[in-house]
Amino acid sequence: MTRLLVTGGAGFIGSNFVRHWSDRHPQDPLVVLDALTYAGNQQNLAALLGRTGFRFVRGHLADQPLVEMLLRAESIDTVVNIAAESHVDRSITGPDEFVRTNIVGTHTLLKAARRVWIEEKRVPRHRFHHVSTDEVYGSLGAADPPFSETAPYAPNSPYSASKAAADHLVRAYRRTYGLSATTSLCSNNYGPCQFPEKLIPLCIVNILAGEPLPIYGDGRHVRAWMHVADHCRGLELVLQRGEPGETYNLGGGTEAENIELVRRLCGLVDTAFAKSPSLAARFPRAPAAGGRRSDSLIVFVQDRAGHDRRYAIDCAKARRDLGYEARYALHDGLADTVAWYLDHEPWWRAVLDGTYRAAPAP
Repeated sequence: MTRLLVTGGAGFIGSNFVRHWSDRHPQDPLVVLDALTYAGNQQNLAALLGRTGFRFVRGHLADQPLVEMLLRAESIDTVVNIAAESHVDRSITGPDEFVRTNIVGTHTLLKAARRVWIEEKRVPRHRFHHVSTDEVYGSLGAADPPFSETAPYAPNSPYSASKAAADHLVRAYRRTYGLSATTSLCSNNYGPCQFPEKLIPLCIVNILAGEPLPIYGDGRHVRAWMHVADHCRGLELVLQRGEPGETYNLGGGTEAENIELVRRLCGLVDTAFAKSPSLAARFPRAPAAGGRRSDSLIVFVQDRAGHDRRYAIDCAKARRDLGYEARYALHDGLADTVAWYLDHEPWWRAVLDGTYRAAPAP
């Protein structure tokens, strides 16, 4: 039996992972610690609330007394650190919160784990897993091979710099204090429950509202994409088979230019409207409701400061050592995601109420 503490478990990746683990390992006690900032939503965990062995705690990972209390009271032996400020645009305009959460928060979590697990020896074995991003490696040229786990770090935004600092702290606590720690770095995620400031959900809800689809620069920035379900399976494999001290790249294996991805989304929404005429009544402002193409909403805007041109990671190590393999083809994953947002209008309407402002796609 594993006793987990998942930080950021009410957010996008966190809630998908918590539901995945709870479905696959229903006997394992699991505690979610989440500050419920703008992107955290306790409703993402509605199916688990009240379940035996599941506990939700509202709090920040930088609250060391709270973290230590949870580690002791729940006999936690595994921490999965998913909590993070992650939107690059927000890091450019307000980097302080990224430093507080991503660096100070991770360090506080490490300090608490060291005290309870190593100094107090509260559990016979432990694992600290830290979830990071491919953005710490920096930007690739069009012909460059994908980054492997041995690539040097070269972060170019306050967000990626804060994640890089956290990664180094995890490594240092492993080397200096003997903390049993692993790190994974992921490609851009998409799927259910993603806050609509990121590219894919932003485009879906803007299409349905008939709002512009703003694309930075020439739209030819390249990202590698993975469905969040593939990421969750990868995290499970790292916890089950990963070696302490190791780092693993987890990705979906598919690259796409931003403009190509947005056009794919437009086509999927247009197809959905053609197959289901009732959508026109639900979303009368959507171009497809009036017989127009969704890609007519695309507009190009001034590029973001320091915008990395391309991200891509090599997942050969995770395939070899963990048996990891992405299952979602990009087209199928995008189609499923569009369908999810069409089927869960009350969820994203509630999320957007009072907080959402259209912003250029990342």
